[in-house]
Amino acid sequence: MSNAEALANDPLWLVIVKAVIILVFLLTSVLFAVWFERRVIGRLQRRPGPNRKGPFGLLQSVADAVKLLTKEDITVRASDKVLYIVAPAISVFCAFLIFAVIPFGPVTHIPGTDIYTPLQLTDFPVAVLFILACAALGVYGIVLGGWASGSVYPLMGAVRSTAQVISYELAMGLSLVTVFLLSGTMSTSGIVEAQADRWWAWPLFPAFILYVISMVGETNRLPFDLPEAEGELVAGFMTEYSSMKFAWYFLAEYMNMVNVSAVAATLFLGGWHAPWPASWAGADFLNSGIFPPIWLIIKIWLLMFVFVWIRGSLLRFRYDQFMRFGWKVLIPVGLAWVVFFSVGREAFDAWGRDLNVYDAVAGLVGILLTISVISFITDSKEARAAREAATEEPEPEVLDAFAGGYPVPPLPHQTLPPSPRSGRTVEASATRTPEGGE
Repeated sequence: MSNAEALANDPLWLVIVKAVIILVFLLTSVLFAVWFERRVIGRLQRRPGPNRKGPFGLLQSVADAVKLLTKEDITVRASDKVLYIVAPAISVFCAFLIFAVIPFGPVTHIPGTDIYTPLQLTDFPVAVLFILACAALGVYGIVLGGWASGSVYPLMGAVRSTAQVISYELAMGLSLVTVFLLSGTMSTSGIVEAQADRWWAWPLFPAFILYVISMVGETNRLPFDLPEAEGELVAGFMTEYSSMKFAWYFLAEYMNMVNVSAVAATLFLGGWHAPWPASWAGADFLNSGIFPPIWLIIKIWLLMFVFVWIRGSLLRFRYDQFMRFGWKVLIPVGLAWVVFFSVGREAFDAWGRDLNVYDAVAGLVGILLTISVISFITDSKEARAAREAATEEPEPEVLDAFAGGYPVPPLPHQTLPPSPRSGRTVEASATRTPEGGE
């Protein structure tokens, strides 16, 4: 039985149960993500992080949530009241929708019933396009919230968010084109099934790196948090929000982190499939029962660690650097990779060669190209710094002309110290009368 047939036979109560489980999973993941991020950054910066509320500080996130619930809810007078309240709800609602098409496991029998159902709420042939659409619509919550606040800083953050989505949605879409070509489908369950023997992260390595960079930009996380940018915009689009409305934005941000990590795990890291040693060893029991959801959750949290690692390691870009990186680096690289992979694969197919060999070679070439691009960017920065240092005028060296016992004229990079008699001459001229007397 295929996934589509099994999902079509799900009774209404089962659909409701799946939706509730997804909701509980996302809310629990957000609470854990807040604690996880603070603990990991604390370790990266050689400090303990939260360690007072509960064992290992696990209840710190609960305390923060209660604090936001009990804070005073302030509404700005100059705001557009309806959009001011609806905007955070849009972001949260769109964040909830994405997980509806993420598969947690294969078709599974529910104990005590005669029902066989996939561990997935729903699926359809263009599920990945549905994910991109929900991610794009979620930005309307940021844009409307910034515009409806009736303040300058939120409006600037909203405008930045619009430019950010246009730039990084294009790069993200390009990174997924080769996934569709290789899988032959846009269905999330179909893409996971196509990775039964290998993960797409290897043959599509540049696309995977491109997606990881784009997902950080898509979720407004450091070093791409220009819509918030507390160093210059106070808090950006969230400046005029407090209490629960602020908590909704906070919730949407961390939900989106979990969402994009789940999408990356589904499209590039085999989804709910066991890691490759188990798959190659033929250990089928690791891809059944309770194991598939565990594998997917482990992959999600490995990618969440990448989010936290980047935040604890990098500084925020300037806005011009941010836009230049999106339009002049990510999009050209994505286009070049799509052309290289699709043309090469079609050529191999026309010659009657083994496409698996091409995929392996393309992955190796992609890794080498990725390393080369990173090295080029790094070397360019170092060369630019060296040129700037070379063009700077050096400080002239002060020469002691009588150090060797006899006067020596200064070289072009040297200068003589001021004459001790010059000060006395200036003082004497200042005290001299106009008639020449003293």
